[in-house]
Amino acid sequence: MTTDIRAAVAAERRELVGVLAGLGEEEWDRATLCAGWRVRELVAHITMPFRISGPRFVGGLLRAGGNFDRYADRQARRDAVALTSGELVECLQRNIDHPWKPPGGGYAGALAHDVTHGLDLTVALGIDRQVPAERMRIIFDALKPRQVKYFGVDLDGVQLQATDLDWTYGSGTPLTGSAQDLLLVLSGRSLPPNHLSGRHADRFTAGVIR
Repeated sequence: MTTDIRAAVAAERRELVGVLAGLGEEEWDRATLCAGWRVRELVAHITMPFRISGPRFVGGLLRAGGNFDRYADRQARRDAVALTSGELVECLQRNIDHPWKPPGGGYAGALAHDVTHGLDLTVALGIDRQVPAERMRIIFDALKPRQVKYFGVDLDGVQLQATDLDWTYGSGTPLTGSAQDLLLVLSGRSLPPNHLSGRHADRFTAGVIR
C-alpha cells in the first residue's frame, strides 16, 4: 500500500510540473485560493520540504514563535522573491520521488498536501484539471477529524456528499460537489461560484455575502 501511495504522490507532482511549465509569467503573479499567496508563493511552499534543511526549518520555526503557519508564510514569501518560476518548477521536477511526508501524516498526508495545493492554483486560475479518483480515495480514507479541526472549518449541520465518488463526511443538510472541491472545503478554502450545491453552499463560496 505504501508503494501505491508513493506512486500516487509522484504522479501528482509530475502532473503539477506539467501544469506549471505551461503557465505564463503573468499567471505566476495571480492569486491562488491560499489567502495572500500568488502562484509563486504557493509553489515555493510546495517545494519548501525539498529545499529547507532540518536545522534551518527549526530555526525559522523558533523565530516565528513556534507558529508553523507564520513560519510557512514568511518562508514562502522570501523564497518567492529569491527563486524564479523556472527554478521553482525545476525543484519540483527534481523531487518528484522525494520521500518527504508531513509529521504524523504519512505518505497519504504528502499526497493530500500536494493535491490540495495543486487545486489551490488550478481552481483559482480556472484550469480544468481533475484529480484521479484513486488519489482522492487515498486522501479521504486517511482523513482524521483532527485534520479537519486544524483548518477550523465549521461543518455543523452539514454533510459533505461527493458527486463523483462514493463518499460522505459529517451529518446534516447535504452540501454536494466534486470530491476535489469538497477537499478544498475541508481545507478551509472558499471556492469560486458554481462549484458547490446545497442550502449551505454560500458559506463556502468566495464573493458571496453571508
